[in-house]
Amino acid sequence: MDSTTLYIKNMVCPRCIKVVQETIEKSGLKVGHIELGKVTLDGNIDQEAKDILSNRLKGEGFELLDDRKQQLIEAVKNIIVELVHYGDLDELKEKFSTVITQKLNKDYHSISKLFSEIEGGTVEQFIIQQKVERVKELIAYGELTLSEISFKMGYSSVAHLSAQFKKVTGMTPSQFKADPGSYRKPIDAI
Repeated sequence: MDSTTLYIKNMVCPRCIKVVQETIEKSGLKVGHIELGKVTLDGNIDQEAKDILSNRLKGEGFELLDDRKQQLIEAVKNIIVELVHYGDLDELKEKFSTVITQKLNKDYHSISKLFSEIEGGTVEQFIIQQKVERVKELIAYGELTLSEISFKMGYSSVAHLSAQFKKVTGMTPSQFKADPGSYRKPIDAI
């Protein structure tokens, strides 16, 4: 059976997957497989149906990606988001470059270079931003100590986490904890 693979920007959470799936199904198309940033449809899709779907997805805050370079960058971002926000501890302890290389089956140096060219920042900076946002979320929940958060997020120490947190946010984790709500960012805005 034929299939069509679509790459979609701004899919950053399980709720996004649900919204994209519903939007596709409302367009009369059948989803074969869906994951962050990527949908495989059962059957082929003509340009008119693709344009209609693109407009519907834009209305929900998503974007179809046709450019191969953009697709690769979005795949890198989705791997990082998946690991940082939804992955398990063992995956976070492994080097991100190794995981990205394995999942995309591409040379990390070329991925990193392309990422920097298109995004204007490095893969490592994006990883740090994602980790800091996840730390903010965990601090706001108030269920874990900073030491537990540090361990969960794969930092070598609380001092390392605190230094990185302050460098990115301009405040210490303790300062953030005093008023967490006003400093959080949506994942797709990072």
